[in-house]
Amino acid sequence: MRPTSFDSSVVRQHLRQRKIADLPELKRILGTDTDLTVFRKLKQLDYLASYTHRGRFYTLAEIARFDDQGLWSHEAVWFSRHGTLLATVEAFVNASTNGYYAAELADALHAEVQEPLRHLVHAQRLSRTEMGGQFLYTAIGSTARRKQTLERRSAQAIPVALHAAALQLSPDELKAAILLFYSLLDEQQRRLFAGLESMRLGHGGDTLLSDFLGLDVHTVARGRQQLLDRNVVGGRIRRAGGGRIATEKKRRT
Repeated sequence: MRPTSFDSSVVRQHLRQRKIADLPELKRILGTDTDLTVFRKLKQLDYLASYTHRGRFYTLAEIARFDDQGLWSHEAVWFSRHGTLLATVEAFVNASTNGYYAAELADALHAEVQEPLRHLVHAQRLSRTEMGGQFLYTAIGSTARRKQTLERRSAQAIPVALHAAALQLSPDELKAAILLFYSLLDEQQRRLFAGLESMRLGHGGDTLLSDFLGLDVHTVARGRQQLLDRNVVGGRIRRAGGGRIATEKKRRT
């Protein structure tokens, strides 16, 4: 007796009509009770599994119309060009200019991401840094991680707690405005501004402000310490006696 054969074209036709389907539905249209039979037919058709709903839904690569971020959805079921949720989380964090907080990434992917993030950090495929009472997830490479962290913190290192989103500015526009403001300050004001923002950023603030403003890290530390000690001179840039020693002009005899 010949074994029962199943036609993969039946699966293709069904998915073209319905866009997505789960395993029980595909087993029903194929007329089989075996999961492996369905996956054999899907493999012939270049299929995709959803990264939401625990990978329960399937579609064809030819059906998905991915957006610029590599995502596509149908009836609130999401698919990714990167494949699984784990791979998608890793790709998004690595491609980000300033890393992701978990809540931001969950909004971007329309999925819970805490467990994938925990797994990727444990496997040393992503890094995380505590910032403002929450974790910022960044790339694992030291250069990329430092750049993403600096971008995130420099965007937050602004006077009177202004925010780019509230002002409807891009991070680059806001950064340019900060640097313009900084260029108008005198020597002491620059040092104190850097010291103030360093305190607001917390651990690592001296180095981040040094990189962002082009200051020596010791100058940032000095400004921070001046503020803490309330050792600020009003009305002049340097303390009395600072700068070059005045020379007395000699009169002709």
